Amino acid sequence: MNLCKLLATFAITAITTQAATLTFVGQPSLADIYADSFRIGVALNANEIRGTNPQASRLIGAHFNALTAENDMKWERIQPEEGEFDFAISDALVERAQSQGAFIVGHTLLWHSQTPDWVFQDSAGQPASRALLLNRLQHHIETIVGRYKGRIQGWDVVNEALNEDGTWRDSPWYQIIGDDYIAKAFEYAHAADPAAALYYNDYNLYKAPKREAAIKLIKRLQSKGIPVGGIGIQGHYGIGYPPLDELEASIVAFGKLGIPVMFTELDISVLPFPRQGQMGADISQNFELQAELNPYVDGLDDETSQALADSYVALFTMFLKHRDLINRVTLWNLTDASTWRNNWPMRGRTDYPVLFDRANDPKQAYRALVELKLKYNRE
Repeated sequence: MNLCKLLATFAITAITTQAATLTFVGQPSLADIYADSFRIGVALNANEIRGTNPQASRLIGAHFNALTAENDMKWERIQPEEGEFDFAISDALVERAQSQGAFIVGHTLLWHSQTPDWVFQDSAGQPASRALLLNRLQHHIETIVGRYKGRIQGWDVVNEALNEDGTWRDSPWYQIIGDDYIAKAFEYAHAADPAAALYYNDYNLYKAPKREAAIKLIKRLQSKGIPVGGIGIQGHYGIGYPPLDELEASIVAFGKLGIPVMFTELDISVLPFPRQGQMGADISQNFELQAELNPYVDGLDDETSQALADSYVALFTMFLKHRDLINRVTLWNLTDASTWRNNWPMRGRTDYPVLFDRANDPKQAYRALVELKLKYNRE
């Protein structure tokens, strides 16, 4: 069967199910064609979760079988004031995911960013004690994980606890509780839902010092009998970045821990970075907008579109090679209109890092990933 006939077959098959009726003609479902290798997920903002844009909802239902809230389950959104929880968006996410049979990832229970100041302070505005902070952490986790017990299947329990050199990030969590705060978070989450898969999630894990520190961390948790359900490699990349041999070394090394590997926040920026060698996902980085670092305001040229597609193909070729170790690849975000990369590390740039454009149409990178998998199936 040639490519055109196979694409048509996918489109015809798609209209036979409720979820896939949303597939545009000629657009095979990414989730369907990669289903025998790993889940294809996406991170959604509040409007996408609510379904305010019908075209965006079609993409979500058609192409993705794992859903994550981009920001709306982080501490500042879900518990902005002590004891005051807002579950409106997270409830909507669970409802949407269940309606299309998608795997749900809760993101994230503990992070140094997007956590309100009150969490780390006592009633007098002084630094909280270890006991007080642990109590708040336990209550936060028990409340959220307990609410979604049996419905959210996986949790990013701890996010970004390591520095680039493999040392502990000097966050308030570490300063107040000490180096067992990660173990405590995992213990609380496991107690709240023993069946849920619990993950450690971080960026730049292709770097050897950070990789080794993450391995040491997970082995430490495992030695204490604390269940670790997987490790999340965030995957905020650029064209030609990172070195694929180093990334592959991390996939193999993490796989030896006996836990699944996930690419949890995948996007590929086409824009030059202000400081070479400092890419990643540190949201504290902030630079003034510079025209020379924002070259594609009016759209991508053909050469750059091809380079983006080639970069995605190179990554997914490696993912397929290690499909026995990788169980999910999540795109961060749905379209070029909703990507966080438009505003990081400088606000107001125009980036094109994901598979669907600002009009919710598939890009060359999407088509390249479809063709890659169909070719892979034939070989």
